[in-house]
Amino acid sequence: MSSGVGQDGTVAAGPLPASVRTGYGLGSLCTGTFATVPGLLLLYYLTNVMAVPAATAGVALFIPKVWDVLINPVVGVVCDRSRLRGGPRRPFLLIGACTLPPLFALIFAAPPLRGTAAAAYVAALFMLAATAYAVFQVPYVVMPAEMTHDTGERGRLLAWRVGFLGAAILVSGAVAPAIAHANGDTPSGYRTMGVAVALLLACGMFASWWGTGKAPAVAHTTAEPSLRAQLTAARGNRPFLYLAGMWTAQALAVGVMLAGVQYFATYVLGSADAVTPLFICLIGPLALVMPVWNRLARARGVKYAQFWASWLFFAATVVLALTPWGGAWPAYATVALVGVAYGGLQLLPLRMLADTLVADAARTGRQRAATFTGLWTASETLAFALGAGAFAAVLAVTGFRSSDAAHAVDQPASAVTGIALGMSLVPAAFALVSIWLLHRYREDPVPDAPASASPAPAEVPAEVPAEVPAEDPAEPPEDERDRDR
Repeated sequence: MSSGVGQDGTVAAGPLPASVRTGYGLGSLCTGTFATVPGLLLLYYLTNVMAVPAATAGVALFIPKVWDVLINPVVGVVCDRSRLRGGPRRPFLLIGACTLPPLFALIFAAPPLRGTAAAAYVAALFMLAATAYAVFQVPYVVMPAEMTHDTGERGRLLAWRVGFLGAAILVSGAVAPAIAHANGDTPSGYRTMGVAVALLLACGMFASWWGTGKAPAVAHTTAEPSLRAQLTAARGNRPFLYLAGMWTAQALAVGVMLAGVQYFATYVLGSADAVTPLFICLIGPLALVMPVWNRLARARGVKYAQFWASWLFFAATVVLALTPWGGAWPAYATVALVGVAYGGLQLLPLRMLADTLVADAARTGRQRAATFTGLWTASETLAFALGAGAFAAVLAVTGFRSSDAAHAVDQPASAVTGIALGMSLVPAAFALVSIWLLHRYREDPVPDAPASASPAPAEVPAEVPAEVPAEDPAEPPEDERDRDR
């Protein structure tokens, strides 16, 4: 059982309090919402409400995401070295809770700016919001490894997180577009949506800070202090590189679809309001199909199940290209099939990553989960940004005409065709790349662990880092050891 010193200085033993589990899980209302709503609406908001050209809008969304990748290691170092009252984690949850919600609302405040000036405003606010999000998210994902040494208790804690995460993605992805389009694509609708989502963010973030007040602190984990150091550590782990590449290609495919779904609803299906049922079809199957993918993985292996999920995603996105001829209802059914595949693509790579981390710890005798999961998160963040940029490039190349809310314009046939293909064949191409990388990935058996190794348990999800002790200076670099073998 877990035991340790609570944030208030008390000694905690046994299972974590229910309030801690619930409080920690509620933090996913922030992580799920902030990962979903900007990817779903921000590009469309720029091109169709703020009259920003598609290429400029893509750049405005890409720069803050690159900044997000760079700022995460910095926040991690600041947290690790913090001497703030309340420990090295919870004070940062509070700082994030106080800053992210108002910054998010300001992103969609729709000031009297248009074109490049509007893009600069949104990019600046989005960058500040990404910084505030990093201040909350970096310590948040570390906390389970520091609350308990009991793997079963950690699994129960993370089950609450996954449950709230799914609810946040489904609710925010369905409700935010409905609010934004309630009176047409007007600035006031987006302002209202920004405030409503900011309130949801605040509820989750403050609840997480408050609910984890009695959490024990049984360990203190650290990661490599910079992105460059993380890349150096990962260079010698070939299975991880292929797995992370596969994950990045998948995230690119999903990022393109997330950026394109509002355009697809408006211009291919003919109704901006169609984005809500489309998103429900995409995300709704997650909870239903994850046990099925788990069962297939246990019966035939995780890599086998991942192949099936990837090929189903590829096939469904290719069929989606036929929407201009098939109509709306076949499109909904096809997007639901994409959602079935997406359930596997969300779950199975994390299981493979956990196994890869176990093998690495057993082979090297070092705990480097924090380093590898930092790279994993960074690659996903960057891929979503590139996905939005790729769809913006499709819009620009096919002649999409930007507009503001008061002056809607008709799109040329080439732009509508580009939207349909960008929502289907572009994600399919990224899915093929992910399948090739998956083929290259090898499920190496875990070797006998050295006496000094304490490998992280396989059931710990990827985003939960384990302790990373200082490297032995007498030990040769890992790539040299690989050559010796």
